[in-house]
Amino acid sequence: MSEIEVVEIARGPVRAQFLTLGATLRRLEVPDRQGRIDNVVLGYADLDDYRRQPPRYYGAVAGRYANRIAGGRFTLDGETFQLTTNEGGNSLHSGPDGFDQQVWAVEARSTHAVTFRLDSPHGWNGFPGDLVVRVEYALEEDGLAVRFTATPDRATIINLTQHAYFNLAGEGSDTTILDHVLQLPASAITPVNGALIPTGALAPVDGTPFDFRSPKPIGRDIDAENAQLALGQGYDHNFVLDGPAGFERRIATLFDPGSGRVLDLHSTEPGVQVYSGNYLADGAPGTSGGTYPKRGGLCLEPQKFPDSPNQPSFPSARLEAGESYRHNMAFRFRTAADVAEAFPL
Repeated sequence: MSEIEVVEIARGPVRAQFLTLGATLRRLEVPDRQGRIDNVVLGYADLDDYRRQPPRYYGAVAGRYANRIAGGRFTLDGETFQLTTNEGGNSLHSGPDGFDQQVWAVEARSTHAVTFRLDSPHGWNGFPGDLVVRVEYALEEDGLAVRFTATPDRATIINLTQHAYFNLAGEGSDTTILDHVLQLPASAITPVNGALIPTGALAPVDGTPFDFRSPKPIGRDIDAENAQLALGQGYDHNFVLDGPAGFERRIATLFDPGSGRVLDLHSTEPGVQVYSGNYLADGAPGTSGGTYPKRGGLCLEPQKFPDSPNQPSFPSARLEAGESYRHNMAFRFRTAADVAEAFPL
């Protein structure tokens, strides 16, 4: 079993720590409104816990296909591919031993950037094509840029994202994210069935607990009587972002009133999976040694829609031989005195 290497980069007051296992973001230290530095992403204290099952994907690169594929099966050019399944007969984050469990090579590094590379062979967990994948993490003046690229030698599907869990009050704060205020420019979600697989429909958020178009605390409606919330035991849904994709733009803003930290999430993708950490309780000790409570972290995962290979009306995840896949995203930070400053008109 390959040893896990730790890589650190820094720029000004911001520091980030990564693991070669899963090209994982283990720590991200940013200042609050008083200038105090805290780590704002969840992780494990013991590196060996990143290998134990069931995985929580703390800070990992999820792939080859992030999120769920129904039955772990899809058809491409008339050929059906059966993936290794790991969640009730479905594929979640590409099945067991996904990209989160692979040891990536450090291809390049500097004081404020690192690039990881993974060569994924044809047939790995059932996916077609040899695939060369890179993720570059670069600290910029206002946060961390994440740039994914991938190239296959035959037609395949791909959907990569960063699976960080954020708590802007601080990883060791022992608080939930229910008081964090979230805003999403998304007028619809892709509703799911009992297996959390999209039905293929788009459901307007208007008048539902899923309406974050105006900023509101995550905890305001999370326990409302709603069939979709009941299925996920909270938020675990893909939000359909308004407007065209394909260029980097702000897709979410998260604010912690206590610390004053604001996260502006940017991405080129058409959707963002919002997961409110509904099953975080009773896990292994976190990075600072404490255990996380239920809903102790929030995932904002920009990506293609779940089960896109089986949903012709969804944005395509197909990638041709020799074609370059690109997904640019960024975690950009600032501070604010209050909600009005965090979410200016």
